[in-house]
Amino acid sequence: MNILDRKTLFTVLLLAILSYALGHFVLVNSQIDPALLLALGIVIGGVASAFASSTGNTGSDNSTSVETTTLYVGNLPYRANEQVVRDLFEKKGRVFSVRLLKDKNTGKRRGFGFVEMPEPDALKAINELNESEFQQRTLKVREAKQKQESLTTNDQD
Repeated sequence: MNILDRKTLFTVLLLAILSYALGHFVLVNSQIDPALLLALGIVIGGVASAFASSTGNTGSDNSTSVETTTLYVGNLPYRANEQVVRDLFEKKGRVFSVRLLKDKNTGKRRGFGFVEMPEPDALKAINELNESEFQQRTLKVREAKQKQESLTTNDQD
């Protein structure tokens, strides 16, 4: 359960307790129809829940506001899998994704891959893991180059 779900659940529970207390202690002798009170409680709960959800979304959400960097990781041992590489890089910071490339024909790992991390953590990983030994191999860690777009339109000039 994420933090937004917990906040919404807490809000609904708080409203239920307050509604019970209000109904039990204050409105016990009133002439208000119980169905009307139920409808009013549902409307108030819906509005409060929507308010709690909208205030949760305006806060700083790290997953969308963080600048990411994709790292090239070369000279990986062929037996290394995504989880092992993730564990290695998580010691240096937060890891968003790990992709190890495989040969299309054989399905065997090709010995390199890509790790996506927040920019400050990526710089730390480059500094600390490049040229370091990992499972008896010397890793090559650097910022990945972006794929080049087709230059066919530029070649016609």
